[in-house]
Amino acid sequence: MGSRDKRIDAYIARSADFAKPILIHLRAVMHAAVPAVEETLKWGSPSYVHHGILGITPAFKQHCALLLCRASLIVGKAKSRGARGHFRRITSLTDLPSKAVLIGLIRQAAKLNEEGVRPKAKAKSAKKALPTPADLAAGLQKSAKAKTAWTEFSPSARREYLEWITEAKRPETRAGRLKTTLAWVKAGKQRNWKYA
Repeated sequence: MGSRDKRIDAYIARSADFAKPILIHLRAVMHAAVPAVEETLKWGSPSYVHHGILGITPAFKQHCALLLCRASLIVGKAKSRGARGHFRRITSLTDLPSKAVLIGLIRQAAKLNEEGVRPKAKAKSAKKALPTPADLAAGLQKSAKAKTAWTEFSPSARREYLEWITEAKRPETRAGRLKTTLAWVKAGKQRNWKYA
């Protein structure tokens, strides 16, 4: 059996008049779709949990929102997420799909939660490798210790030095950074060694 949270009663009571019927309706739909749903406040908004968060129903000054947490995996209207929730700005009950459609979407989300299905993480694009400038390569060739330390640095540690050197605008600045880089690399120090 699901649970009701008195904090959500208080949240609805202090919401704007237009939001009260929306929040009451969404709360009833959550309980109709998943009788075992538990209520809580997360991020200061009514949240509904069943083997993980099912949905969040925040109310704002001029609109409400319905955020379904497995929306990217659910078929139907929930996929059309705008900047203001999966059903855009909800200013009245007519902005929502029918109760039957909402119940179906929430049940799909609950089933995904029960099965432990999670959306695929977005693949991070690998940063393009930076070429080693000729002046740095020449400086590294002059010192076997610096060359060895450079090859032992991680790609991100080398990138920090490469970006620092190549972002210099004046030739004098670049020469100073190159000299510092060679000294620090020879000592086995990464670019931000002072903060490590």
